[in-house]
Amino acid sequence: MYWLINISLLVGTFFLMEGVAWATHKYIMHGFLWTWHRSHHTVHNHALERNDLFALVFSIPSVALIVIGFEIPSVDYLKFVGFGILAYGLFYFIFHDVIVHRRIKIKFKAKSNYLRRIINAHYVHHEKHSKEGGQAFGFLFAPKKYDVKKGN
Repeated sequence: MYWLINISLLVGTFFLMEGVAWATHKYIMHGFLWTWHRSHHTVHNHALERNDLFALVFSIPSVALIVIGFEIPSVDYLKFVGFGILAYGLFYFIFHDVIVHRRIKIKFKAKSNYLRRIINAHYVHHEKHSKEGGQAFGFLFAPKKYDVKKGN
């Protein structure tokens, strides 16, 4: 039962992070920290962008919860919350930086409707180069309105 609870914490945190990421993307990245995020909405020829600072900032709660969970036995369940945040961060990196933006060059063609939809939603998001008027702020979920017709 102990492992079932902890795995549930990890998986639940992973899915909850999509809501946190959506809100952070819409209200912080496209809000008062647009000065960091703007670099992600502009074409450039360098490997890093100011927007990458968000990954550093977002890793802090994950690392902190994992360390606290290992160091303080009475709250050891916190490490599973931290690992859930870490898992979301890894999925985000693979989807967003590798698959969508090709920051690491790999051969990959999205064949599933799910992947095609979230990739399309992200491309729609990038049609705007300003902090206002954006849409599709999620990373691992996109509504059906972003479906791609077969053959595209």
